Amino acid sequence: MFTKEKMTVFLPDINRNKKVRQDYRQFRFTGKEWGICAVQGSLIAVLFAWFFYKNLIFVFPLLPILPVWMKRQAAIKKKERQQNLANQFRDFILAAAGSLGAGYSIENAFLDAGREILALYGRDSDMARETEWMRQGMHNRIPLEQLLEDFGKRSGVEEIEDFTVIFSIAKRSGGNLNRIIRRTAALTEEKIELKKEIALQLSARRYEQSIMNMVPFGIIAYMQATAGSFFHLLYHNAAGIAVMTACLGLYLAAFFMAEKINQIEI
Repeated sequence: MFTKEKMTVFLPDINRNKKVRQDYRQFRFTGKEWGICAVQGSLIAVLFAWFFYKNLIFVFPLLPILPVWMKRQAAIKKKERQQNLANQFRDFILAAAGSLGAGYSIENAFLDAGREILALYGRDSDMARETEWMRQGMHNRIPLEQLLEDFGKRSGVEEIEDFTVIFSIAKRSGGNLNRIIRRTAALTEEKIELKKEIALQLSARRYEQSIMNMVPFGIIAYMQATAGSFFHLLYHNAAGIAVMTACLGLYLAAFFMAEKINQIEI
């Protein structure tokens, strides 16, 4: 449904907390996040240089790991933010559906739902900021369906976009809007909950993967401690460097293959 957007991940985002409409399809680090990820990527390069080559001079040729690591972390953080946004949106539309059932008009139901989101998640939450944009837009006589449609496109979340498109069509066609909204809200909640359950099922596999990622380093550390002379042949000579480079390549291939397997699109 969406085209893939290019993510800017190497520069900190100094404007994230300013009052601008967020594009959740993209992710930019804050200055603090950028610094933490840079340190993590550098430590990984040091870890590889020591365990695979036992020479920290190899940190420099391994530095290309840094942008790869930062891109991976940006993708993870973007996905987490979108998942949190989807959960907040679920509560938002359920609150709006409840207000519609109590006899509120469409606009007032969404305004009332915005107040509930503010109480649940606080003023700094993404959904609270979005509901404030909606309130300001309606105050300036911008149609609610236009505001929701804009939010759906920026969210990068399929469930949110589907809901906003259905809402826009129902509002313009003049159908039984209250019934359509309540039904669509229920279906959206079911889909988000299903995704959440599947993500919980996959979390155990990801935990196992993280343990397996560290096993080779444990084995190498054990061998170096108990049979250092055996491993000495693999260091400080051309043949040993070639063998360990091949091992590093196999390790990285296995790592990314496991990542791919666990990245199931729900």
